[in-house]
Formats: sequence, structure tokens, C-alpha cells
Amino acid sequence: MKKTILIFILLLIGFFLFYNILPVINYGFVGLPLLLLFLIFLAIIIFSKVEVTAKARKLNVFSRTNKILFFLSFGLMLYLLIVPLLTSLPMFRSSAYQKLIGKVENGDDLKNHIAPISLDKIRVVDEELAMLLGEKIIGSQPSLGSQAEIGEFTIQKVNDELYWVAPLLHTGFFKWYNNSKGTPGYVMVSATNERDVKLIQNINGKPLKIKFQPSAYFGSRIDRHVYFNGYATTGLEDFNFEIDDAGNPYWIVTKYKKTIGFAGNDATGVLTVDAQTGEIKEYNIDNTPLWVDRIQPISFVEEQLNDWGEYVHGYWNFSNENKLQTTEGLTLVYGENHKSYWYTGLSSVGKEESTVGFVLVDTRTKETTYYKQSGATEYAAQSSAEGKVQEKGYHASLPIPYVINNIPTYVMTLKDDGGLVKMFAMVSISDYTIVGVGNTMRETLMAYKNVYNMADNGINPESITSKKSLKSVVTRISSDVKNGNSFYYFTVKDYPNIFVGSSQLSNELPVTVVGDSIAISFDVDLEEVIDVSSFENKNIGKKK
Repeated sequence: MKKTILIFILLLIGFFLFYNILPVINYGFVGLPLLLLFLIFLAIIIFSKVEVTAKARKLNVFSRTNKILFFLSFGLMLYLLIVPLLTSLPMFRSSAYQKLIGKVENGDDLKNHIAPISLDKIRVVDEELAMLLGEKIIGSQPSLGSQAEIGEFTIQKVNDELYWVAPLLHTGFFKWYNNSKGTPGYVMVSATNERDVKLIQNINGKPLKIKFQPSAYFGSRIDRHVYFNGYATTGLEDFNFEIDDAGNPYWIVTKYKKTIGFAGNDATGVLTVDAQTGEIKEYNIDNTPLWVDRIQPISFVEEQLNDWGEYVHGYWNFSNENKLQTTEGLTLVYGENHKSYWYTGLSSVGKEESTVGFVLVDTRTKETTYYKQSGATEYAAQSSAEGKVQEKGYHASLPIPYVINNIPTYVMTLKDDGGLVKMFAMVSISDYTIVGVGNTMRETLMAYKNVYNMADNGINPESITSKKSLKSVVTRISSDVKNGNSFYYFTVKDYPNIFVGSSQLSNELPVTVVGDSIAISFDVDLEEVIDVSSFENKNIGKKK
């Protein structure tokens, strides 16, 4: 009876582990069946009746059956512990780890990946601010805040616009029990306009119900739902919430395989799980829908990049010769044609303030490009921006790299202690002493260009060739004062854009009038209002 009770208890524990814990741990491919087999053998050894003869008792040995079971279990344990150790340790497989990221190409023109961008497309809302704005709109809905909470935000492009998107999640078991059909929708926060905040509760007139989610229970829990629908022995990572261009909600799950013994996780494709119906579709990397922004998990890419830099000369490189390491982490940046990249700076091991370059890793294909350009780490750029307004005590957000007038530039927001955006900052990636701050993005760009133009153009020789010269006649001119500085806006004959320059740029600007002949130079950019780099009034000082 006691033995039966113990076996029953063991079976209950096993069922609990199988149904609740293993779907979360996800051992992947052969690991899960081997673990279950090991538990079965262990149960047989513990609860099988050991028949020991008098001679065997004297010799202190097991019967033949138990010997077989013992050695099978011992061999299985060796296979689960020793074999992975020998086949997966970097000490023995450093070359495989170093090459797991794939071929790393050398980049020569950042515009091939991050195209020049207009000011109204620059990301000014980070995840922290998105959460504040999302909680505000949830709090404005009667009784909704007590039923659900906002989940983790994911940045993505929706119809070519950048948004932070997060599902509404259950706040506990009883909330889930009372709303088992799902939570009522998701939140969208524009990454480029903090006033654009939406609570999406209907699509095409039909109410949204996020049934499958991490905060649900039993069969509605998203990882358990995938696990018990044919993917129990598949490596799964990164349950990210994304929406397609029509606004339909999905969970995007990366499939991976182990390529170096029992380690070396490498993405092979994705599963898209309909957050409302639970329908699962499987894709490899090549045929994944374009609206899915990321296939390569940030954890995989970061680990593979660090291995690429760590084992450049194998495992036994105690002098750290040519070793590289990632800086503050990875940032998601966007290019053209639905392209998105994981961005991070690279620094030499032991040198924390400066970088030797940076890498861009395609979030879908894992194609990696290395730009060898010394400069500032993200942390150094943040400190430089904060130092520019140190009397205000603002905190810089995580820097986002952009190409500003052919200049690789970090752009960030400056926030107060309450997390609200107060100012903006631009810092040159190649030289963090070149900083521009302003109350608007336009002011920031003007200040940044002024500082950059006064600095040594040797910092970025390409910037010289990107300038355009123009000789024309002023057709309109007007002044404006911002933060104690005078700015002059003017138009010229036969050119559609408005130009602007400060009195610090040229003493001739304040005395320029309509009809004067001028010569200017400026960076070719996408803005309607263009900052001039140089200004000369041909009428001033002209002999009559």
C-alpha cells in the first residue's frame, strides 16, 4: 500500500512538472525525451523490489536486473551531463563559437543600412515613456485599469510608421477566470510623436480579445499552448507581441537549434501564434512575412557577437590580443525596405569609454556588417549630452544612431525625474564633444550643425563632399529669437526650400535685405527648412 501511494505521489509530481515547468524550461530537441527517460529509470530503481540472495547480500551487490537498470541510468546520466560538457565547452569548441555569428562584412557607407531621415521620423519616445503614456490612457478608461495591465512594449513598424505596441494582460488568476475569453485589446504608442497614443479594442468592427498570453492559465498560457501543439521538442525563444499591418495581434516565437553540441543556439525560423484564436503557423527565415520585424533574438545576437570578439585568437588568449566586446547592449534601429538591425558599439577589452567601431545585425537574416570607426560608447554619449544641461539635472535616454547630413549621430531625449521629455540632444558618434541640444528637434539640429561646422572637418571627411554651394538672390528674409539666439530665415530665387542661419554663423546675416546677392553652402538633407553652413553677402562692401 505504501509503495502504491508513493508511486501515485511520484506520478502526480511528474505530471505537474510535465504540464507546468517543462513548457517554461523548454529543453529543446533531444533534451526533453532524455530527461523524461531518466526520470522513468530513476523511478524503477527506487521502487522496484530488490531481491538479494544471501550470497549477494554478503557480497553487497544488486541482482542482475537492478544492475542493468543501474548501469543504464548511470550511462544515461553521463550522456546528459558529461557529453554536453565535452561537446559544448568553449575550451574545446572556441572556433565554432567564434564563427556562429556568420561572415562579418566590413561596411564602408552607413547610408547603405541607415538611410538619411527627416526630423519628424526620428524616434523620440523610448520604452519607458511609452509605458507612462500607455498607463495614462488605460487609467482614463473606467474600470479597465482594475481588470488588466499593460504588458511589455515591443517596437515595430506598422504600415511604415514606428510604434511601441503592448498587449493588455490579466492581473491575476481571478481576473483571468472572470475574463477567460481574453483581455480587451492592446496599446499603440507612436515612437515619433508622444501625442499619438491609441487603445485598440476593435478591428473591423469586431471586439478584440487577447486570449493567449503569458499571464493566462492552463491551456490559454501562450508558451504552454505552443508546447502542447506539436512543439514540445522544438527550441523556442522570445515570445514577442507584434501586430500585422491590419492590426491583428500575434505572438512571434523564434525557433532555434543547437549547433555546438548541446549549446550554440541559432535561429531557424518563427512561429506566428494568433493571440485571439491560437492558430499557429510555421515559417523558415526566408518566407517569414514582412510585417514580422525580428527573427533573431537579442540574447542570441549579443552572445554570438561577444563570442566573435572573445575567441578571435582562440580560447587561450590571456593577453586579450585583438579581443572585442559589445558596449552597453543592443538597440533596434530601422533602415529602408522593411529592414531592421540590432545595433551595438564595439570596444577593445579593457577600454570602456571609446569604441573601435560598431556593428549592424539584420534582425531577420543575421547578416552582420562591421563599421570600423573609432568614437564614443553609448554611455559616453549620454554623459556628454547630460553635461550640456547639467544645471537642469536631466537624464539622457538610450542613444539611437542616425545619419544626420552624412554624419553618424546619436540622437536622444533629455528627460526630467518624472520621465517626461524636456529637451533633445545630438552627439557625434565619432567625437562625443560635438553636442547639440534644443527644446525642439529643429533647434537641436541647428545647434548640432553649428558645433560640427566649427569643429575639424577631418572628423568625417565625407561631410565635405556632401555640401552643396549656391549663388542666388534673396527674395524674402525674416528673423526669430530662440533661447537668446537670433535666427534668420530666408528664401532665394529659383530654389524651393527655406534656409536658416544664426547670427553666430555670419555677421552679414542681420543686415541682409531682399534683393541682395548671396553665396551659401549647406548640407543636402530631407528637410523643408535647411540650415546653411556658410553665408556670404556679395553686396556688403561692394564698391559703387
